Amino acid sequence: MPNTPNIAIVGAGLIGRMLAVNLSESRQVTLFDKDDRQGSRSAAHLAAAMLAPLAESADSSRIVMQMGQRSLALWPSLLKKLHQPVFFQQNGSLILAYEQDHGNLVDFGHRIKGEMGKDYTNLTSGQLAELEPELARQPHTFKHVLWLPEEAQLDNRELLESLAKTLEDRNVVWHPNTEVSIENRQVVFDGQRRSFDWVIDCRGLGAKNQIVQTKPGKHKLRGVRGEVVRLYAPEVNLNRPVRLMHPRYPIYIAPKTNHRFVVGATQIETEDQRQPTVRSALELLSACFSVHKGFAEAEILEIKSGLRPAFENNEPKIRVDGTLIQVNGLFRHGYLLAPAIAEQCVALIDSTLPKPPLFELLIEFTENHHD
Repeated sequence: MPNTPNIAIVGAGLIGRMLAVNLSESRQVTLFDKDDRQGSRSAAHLAAAMLAPLAESADSSRIVMQMGQRSLALWPSLLKKLHQPVFFQQNGSLILAYEQDHGNLVDFGHRIKGEMGKDYTNLTSGQLAELEPELARQPHTFKHVLWLPEEAQLDNRELLESLAKTLEDRNVVWHPNTEVSIENRQVVFDGQRRSFDWVIDCRGLGAKNQIVQTKPGKHKLRGVRGEVVRLYAPEVNLNRPVRLMHPRYPIYIAPKTNHRFVVGATQIETEDQRQPTVRSALELLSACFSVHKGFAEAEILEIKSGLRPAFENNEPKIRVDGTLIQVNGLFRHGYLLAPAIAEQCVALIDSTLPKPPLFELLIEFTENHHD
């Protein structure tokens, strides 16, 4: 690609790979990452990949919800670009509560930023039975259910693999298992120092000490712990993700293909990097069993924990310092927001493109930045 912009992307998690796919269509892209090509140490590898802007709006800003809705519209066209199929499902999601947690569900409904009756609704037991017959047949009937019909999900590991395959087919230069630093908008690795037309930093917590501050001391990056169990449960059939109101934190169960399920809790405010505790594992597994008795004989495939990068306001930021772009703080909204974030980054680099919806809502420019 002669005379095309030469772009370095540092960090090959979800957003780094997605940007590389979008930009490599018409530009030279070099990808750097300290992880392997599977991204097995990334937050993206651990996640459940639920695309739930409305459910997340109960605890996030309206901006996050709007960006999530934009991303939900972008996902189908993005997946069509990839060279391997990825499980994608848009059957909505359910929010469940036992009688003792009904108050938590009512509060959750009040915090959702959609419109009751239009974007979400209460379901009767009969309506629940139509959507999820097996839930309706459980010993403990759920009498309190919210139905969010537009929500979606995908398979995160299939996506990471398909993104990698697409980049490989396009002959994108990729340096895995490589320690990298960014100095004066140059990429330093393996004793080399290279300049690029643009450098995009997508390292998440790996960039914790190199975040450009538009205002010193503001928006400090932190890690937020997430814990996930992966199960194989051939006796369980669910058609969509469900969230269960819980006294300590909401718990989700996301059904993937072939009776595989991803179970987790939304967030724990700690940077503790130990593996999940006995308490957490018991809570997650007992929640599964309480929702559907078929989980009693499920095979535990994996129990892991990880940290997700977040700023103080739990909103992501795209920070622009000359030709350096830093994308960070996606918190628990990585898959929810990635397509819209990538769309905005591409528009920053290519000024000939029309500005996408919600452009600059999450963008900050340093004082020395010049258009």
